[in-house]
Amino acid sequence: MSAEKSAFQKLTVSGSPHIHGPESVSKIMWGVVIALLPALTVSIYYFGRPAVRTIIVSTAACVACEWLIQRFMLKKPVTVQDGSAVITGLLLAFNLPATLPWWMTVLGAMAAIGLAKMAYGGLGNNPFNPALVGRVFLLISFPVAMTTWPRPQPMADLERQAVEISAAAGSTATDALTGPTPLGLIKEGLQQGMTIDESIKHLGLTPWEMLTGQHAGSLGEVSVLAILLGGLFLLWRRIITWHIPAAFLGSAFVFAAILHAADPQAFLPPGFSLLSGGIMLGAFFMATDMVTSPMTPWGKIIFGLGCGVLTILIRNFGAYPEGVSFAILIMNAFVPLINRGFKPKRYGC
Repeated sequence: MSAEKSAFQKLTVSGSPHIHGPESVSKIMWGVVIALLPALTVSIYYFGRPAVRTIIVSTAACVACEWLIQRFMLKKPVTVQDGSAVITGLLLAFNLPATLPWWMTVLGAMAAIGLAKMAYGGLGNNPFNPALVGRVFLLISFPVAMTTWPRPQPMADLERQAVEISAAAGSTATDALTGPTPLGLIKEGLQQGMTIDESIKHLGLTPWEMLTGQHAGSLGEVSVLAILLGGLFLLWRRIITWHIPAAFLGSAFVFAAILHAADPQAFLPPGFSLLSGGIMLGAFFMATDMVTSPMTPWGKIIFGLGCGVLTILIRNFGAYPEGVSFAILIMNAFVPLINRGFKPKRYGC
């Protein structure tokens, strides 16, 4: 009896989790930062100094805002070294025009960190993706500035030369350094009575230019290939799983294909839908946020399906040409219900 009592006293009862792995919040967050580097490099190549300024201002503002709130308002230990605020800053910058005024970028960072993250208690408690909340806040508050898209530098240089030649010839020079995104131009064409084929022809972009991002847009729209490279790195490192990206992109492709088959001259081809806008960034980097996405594989698939269908619905029937941000935020609100409907299996069952 004494031996049994002695053995029992050696047991230490503690709360879960009981299994520890090599990963940590900090390692995961900085892994995501590494995955964003290809797209960050390409965006700087295309947009130059304005992109560098927007990235630095957004990241610094997010880190500073989180530090100040934790240090002086919540009176909690400062955790900015875990990299989560850096990711929010980078992803917010990726959702902005490179030429957005710096003070607007700071306001977006304050909304992302202050309203969407720290107001709920910090990392792990926020129901909505902070970077997307910051973007939508800016889009609603400053719609003109948030929809004035700079063209990539190589294109801008060529158009600047054309404007100078036109001005020298006595013509009225126009601003050739900004323009609508491919989705925006398509939507404008449809509103003016043009067909999809006419709008795409007027756009004048090849599939390769769509893949490499040689068109106006946010920093995160510049290169599908760079985003895919970062997404593959996340999958290789097992920071994310395939469920959300596959369900997101798959449902968007299928739903866009159904609409296009129903009316080819009113709805975009599915391939164009996947290569345009921020759908790749959303599928690999925004929707897969561990805090605001479901826990189980089936829950993630349902979440991704909802994001894909809502994105195509908003793009085709909403007021905005893009719908990724709104789709992900709407599905973020359904995550508690999805988690209740698709619970993890109990151990031993």
